[in-house]
Amino acid sequence: MKLIDIIHDDEKIKLLADKNRKKIVQLLMKEPSTLTMLGTKMGQSPAWIRHHIKRLEEAGLVELCHTELTNNVLEKFYKASSPVIQLQTMLLPESTHPLILISGSHDKALELLKDQLSDYFHIIIDTVGSLNGLINLRQGICQISGSHLMDENGEFNVGYIKHIFADKPVRLITLVSRTQGLIVKKGNPKGIRSVGDLSREDVRFLNRNPGSGTRIWLENEIKKLEILPEQIKGYGQTVKTHDEVALAIKSGKADVALGIQCVAVNEGLDFIPLFEERFDFAAYPETPISIDPVFEHINSAGFRSAITRLSGYNSRHSGELVHY
Repeated sequence: MKLIDIIHDDEKIKLLADKNRKKIVQLLMKEPSTLTMLGTKMGQSPAWIRHHIKRLEEAGLVELCHTELTNNVLEKFYKASSPVIQLQTMLLPESTHPLILISGSHDKALELLKDQLSDYFHIIIDTVGSLNGLINLRQGICQISGSHLMDENGEFNVGYIKHIFADKPVRLITLVSRTQGLIVKKGNPKGIRSVGDLSREDVRFLNRNPGSGTRIWLENEIKKLEILPEQIKGYGQTVKTHDEVALAIKSGKADVALGIQCVAVNEGLDFIPLFEERFDFAAYPETPISIDPVFEHINSAGFRSAITRLSGYNSRHSGELVHY
């Protein structure tokens, strides 16, 4: 039995929207019961209970767990299919095109992809960070997750995919590779050169949101350098996108932040490159709406050509399946 059963099916959600059926399931989560026992607790007849149990059993929300012979009468005991049920659904806008929700990290190439496919798909980008994007995919909240999570072995995304989707097959397809580094004011007046400089008393830092690939990379890096978060002024101040990072540096709200080269160049800021990372798409092999055209477009000449115009990006492996 699963500890938590996450329900996405609209019909099952409708069944549990009925307060009586919801109450029956809650009672059966507490302990197995017969129709008579449930009827007594709810002040209803066993026949009335049977009607609802039949519907719930057909939906897989309750199940027969055992029978007992009492006074020559065979009594059936039912229980809930899971000790906890989470109802999860999305209200999506009406669209003349197939709608795709991409959840995860912020990326300029992803925005470019959305623009290029606007005649064929209605793409919504949900910027929640790489880790939360994968969790959303796991829970069925999106069709595609965008991620750039580096593990302790220096590999991107694979370790996290194996952990989060240990029991489910997931496709991992490279969108782009891109350069991350330190974004500073034009001329770099504070002379910042490395992550080690973030702990300086005269340096104000701006962080990314928890769960973002950029933040997770930084957490690992300062741990190696034996720098504590509280030693970095501004560590608790966060923004959700690379664009917000660049604008904050440009306006003087912070001296330095981690971000991608592209936004630094776009805003006329200086950039100290630190590492190249792989930004991948994760998706289930089968989805209600075919998303294969999205992956095919990533490998197209038009997309690759446009990527070359984004500073700090390359499309060497765009569209390739990552084997793991």
